[in-house]
Amino acid sequence: MIKTVITLAIYVHALFGGIGLIAGTLSVITKKGSLLHRKSGKWFVIGMLLSSGISLPIACMPGHINPFLFLIGLFTIYMVVVGKRALRYKFRKNKVARLDWTITIAMFCISIVMIFCGGLLFEQVSVLYIYFGIVGVVLCISDYRFLRNPHKTRNTWLVQHIGKIMGAYIASVTAFLVAGLSISGVAIWIIPSFFGTALIIYYIKKVRRTSPRPEVN
Repeated sequence: MIKTVITLAIYVHALFGGIGLIAGTLSVITKKGSLLHRKSGKWFVIGMLLSSGISLPIACMPGHINPFLFLIGLFTIYMVVVGKRALRYKFRKNKVARLDWTITIAMFCISIVMIFCGGLLFEQVSVLYIYFGIVGVVLCISDYRFLRNPHKTRNTWLVQHIGKIMGAYIASVTAFLVAGLSISGVAIWIIPSFFGTALIIYYIKKVRRTSPRPEVN
């Protein structure tokens, strides 16, 4: 019975992960701000939250216990939620919510735990714990700067949105390569982030070339 439940959960997890990957790809390649971009972005958020949410209990089930994948699930949820919530700061009337600070502090603690775990383990996966832990700390520092003044420029919210959502998209691509194509090795977890980071930098620079004047609405 338990084995059947686990198998079903894995299939549902993969289904929503596939939806997130397809929707995310559409969101990346379509014109930003267009109807298709917004619709595909919405489905990306839904797909990734459900897929990552389901991955958490799976990583705790008998025969599938995997602390690293559990933490990566939390990591992905964090990026999706923060990327989505960044949109609310498009309008100056929206002040920084306590929830945003709570999410950032929680993710910072998780990142420290990942680094700590990586330092204790003498396995190949320890590199991944440390790598993603450091990435998490860097992202949380970025969140801290953003939350101190989310309306610093007209497009500050957009930079935050792009960085986090693209990070979540990178996670979906990595999951497809590892689980969908069964490609193993430490490199396959890290290489997509390098290419993804280059793409994030490109979009952020493109956004920052637009007017940096504060919003007045």
